[in-house]
Amino acid sequence: MAVRQQLPAKLYYRIGEVAGIVGVEPHVLRYWETEFRSIRPQKSAKGQRVYSRRDVETLLKVKELLYSHRFTIAGARRKLREGGIEPPPPDAGVSSEEAQRMRAALVEIRSEVLALMDELDRV
Repeated sequence: MAVRQQLPAKLYYRIGEVAGIVGVEPHVLRYWETEFRSIRPQKSAKGQRVYSRRDVETLLKVKELLYSHRFTIAGARRKLREGGIEPPPPDAGVSSEEAQRMRAALVEIRSEVLALMDELDRV
């Protein structure tokens, strides 16, 4: 069972503080941001990441799932989604037939652009 630690009573935490609280290096936090849509720190006026209390709690849960329960990234994402923490993946709303038509149109446009470029090279 994971030990619940008491978070300092603050609204926002810097990446170094969060790394210390969670017990991982800052680069791991940055990587997890790319893998979990629920972790979205704000940027300060100086461009530094500032994490909310909710972000820190989510990061602690991610660490527990990955390190203690040995989940994969995808498994941890799915578990967080089941718990209502991780939002569902974005849906482009495009059918496979529509995607195929779009690809064909792009191929045609590309060939037209290449033909025009060849024509311009001859001028």
